[in-house]
Amino acid sequence: MVNLLLAIIYLSFISLGLPDSVLGAAWPSVYGELSVPLSFAGLLSMIITMGSIISSLLSDRLTRRFGSGKVTAVSVAMTAGAIMGFSASGSFWQLCLFAIPYGLGAGGVDAALNNYVALHYASRHMSWLHCMWGLGASLGPYIMGLALTGGGSWRLGYRYIGYIQITLALLLFLTLPIWKNRAAGEKADGQEKAPDMKSLLRLRGVKEVLVCFFCYCALEQTAGLWAGSYLVLKNGMAAEKAASLAGLFFLGITIGRGACGFLTYRFSDRTMVRMGFALLMAGVALLPLGGAFSLWGLALLGLGCAPVYPCIIHSTPGIFGAENSQAVIGLQMAFAYVGILVMPPLFGIVARSIGAGLLPAYLAVLLLLMALMYEKLCRGGGKMKKKRE
Repeated sequence: MVNLLLAIIYLSFISLGLPDSVLGAAWPSVYGELSVPLSFAGLLSMIITMGSIISSLLSDRLTRRFGSGKVTAVSVAMTAGAIMGFSASGSFWQLCLFAIPYGLGAGGVDAALNNYVALHYASRHMSWLHCMWGLGASLGPYIMGLALTGGGSWRLGYRYIGYIQITLALLLFLTLPIWKNRAAGEKADGQEKAPDMKSLLRLRGVKEVLVCFFCYCALEQTAGLWAGSYLVLKNGMAAEKAASLAGLFFLGITIGRGACGFLTYRFSDRTMVRMGFALLMAGVALLPLGGAFSLWGLALLGLGCAPVYPCIIHSTPGIFGAENSQAVIGLQMAFAYVGILVMPPLFGIVARSIGAGLLPAYLAVLLLLMALMYEKLCRGGGKMKKKRE
């Protein structure tokens, strides 16, 4: 039963990644058909992100009241409904309307499952969980591409993904008893009162870990969004070649997280995060050298990102206590989404005003702040718990 539940959790994270990368793949077809500006994709993305921030902040109260299983099942069902709504939308305002439940559902799944795995499973499973997200994010554009082949509609692509999400939601509802058995007797699932925001922020190390998550997701999303443009504008690479080679960053994350699952057998979460920082520093250093060095830099940036996010999440119950972990992880997710919301567009302003060549310096500042906050967290945030098998 435990292995079945773990498989369902992995499938849930694949489903979380599936629609995350589809908007960008579908948008060239969407904006022309709906007669809206190209830039309106940013507005949709902002609505989705705002919904995810809200559900992340509410995740602790909802999980304590209803349990991780129900929150995950309902969140996936909301996402499935929203994606099917996308497939039926005939105007931009309808897409905006369905973007609200999509964001709320995605944030709910993210916060609830990250905390559940952090509490119940070893660090390797957290790394593999986020590797599954990368797999889903890689499959999403492929599914949309299949739907568009031969003159098909972007709506069909969303419909295919919606069917997958509906199937998973039904599976989650059918397997709710497994979640209940696993959570039996735990105070974190529905018994103790959720800590308020003020008491959370007074916990030693919380402010530092929130800055870490803001900086990490700001760095990851900025690198992912602007890598192709950097290769074109700074290195003079052809746009079509840059578009494919920029994928080295995401490939590095996905492969790195698969490998990190095995490395956690030997190394602690703290060591894994520091190894990630070292690889990130190497990637940032290589990026401005041009040519093959820039490509190696992108790959190293992806590999460096791989252990940071899952290993810090996994160590959260050990640092702040199991009774506070869902609330803290909810805050971490919210700050991560704020980083996604603010920092990649800010670099766009910097690139337009000064130049895209500042990307390595921009990433270096985020990395330095994140590393400083993490070291401060390690010195004062509590003791790591022993590994869970």
